[in-house]
Amino acid sequence: MTAPSTRYILICSGKGGVGKTTLTANLGIALAKQGVRTAVLDADFGLRNLDLLLGLENRIIYTAQEVLSESCRLEQALVKHKQEPNLALLPAGNPRMLEWLQPEDMKKIAALLGDQFDFVLIDAPAGVEGGFKNAMAAAREAIVVTTPEVSAVRDADRVIGLLNSEGVKPIQLVLNRVRPKMMANQEMLAVSDVTDILALPLLGLVLEDEQVIVSTNRGEPLTLNGNGSPAARAYSNVARRLLGENVPLIDPSKERQGFRATIGRLMQTKIF
Repeated sequence: MTAPSTRYILICSGKGGVGKTTLTANLGIALAKQGVRTAVLDADFGLRNLDLLLGLENRIIYTAQEVLSESCRLEQALVKHKQEPNLALLPAGNPRMLEWLQPEDMKKIAALLGDQFDFVLIDAPAGVEGGFKNAMAAAREAIVVTTPEVSAVRDADRVIGLLNSEGVKPIQLVLNRVRPKMMANQEMLAVSDVTDILALPLLGLVLEDEQVIVSTNRGEPLTLNGNGSPAARAYSNVARRLLGENVPLIDPSKERQGFRATIGRLMQTKIF
């Protein structure tokens, strides 16, 4: 029997490239660091990247495909993270799985994971096609990731419509790659604009942070080693909120002011 307390969270986006898989990897690490048994399931069978972001690509022997075909046991396919023993990855299988994979297959995988883990994070493919619908079948709640761009928000709205139609709830929002200066100059959608359009509670704000690119290329999530970068703090705060902590959201306008004040002190000048 699957533990009733297991939380199955779909991490999804309408548009590709908005940071969905990066959030999955960092959130998985952050939850594991809190002592929570966490599985990350790569449901993007066409373009799997979760193993790369976690630095586990060289340790994969079996995948979800072999688990479903009963060629191996789940324990053989799970790749445990060496530095965070509470985290394990179930890798995506061959892209040809898309030809026969059904929602019931994803439900079966999720149920197996639920026997061993408190959280199952499902990294869905971007868009609203068959791969997304398969991944959605395994979820009970969802995190929608978008950037403050019109096209990304519009695509996210389509995803939210599908999630609502399937009764997935709660659905929460993570706004990624926020640039306070561009928001202040009205060159980017404001936080309130995005939340008004999508009508979702805001789970997290992640500031634009070049360390995300560095960590992705290294296969070392920012949350792994207590990195103090803005994005690392944001990912960790999302994990804490999921666990029920009351963690205030950042105010992008104050983040900008704080940056300007810091530069001012360094230059020993007063910035108004």
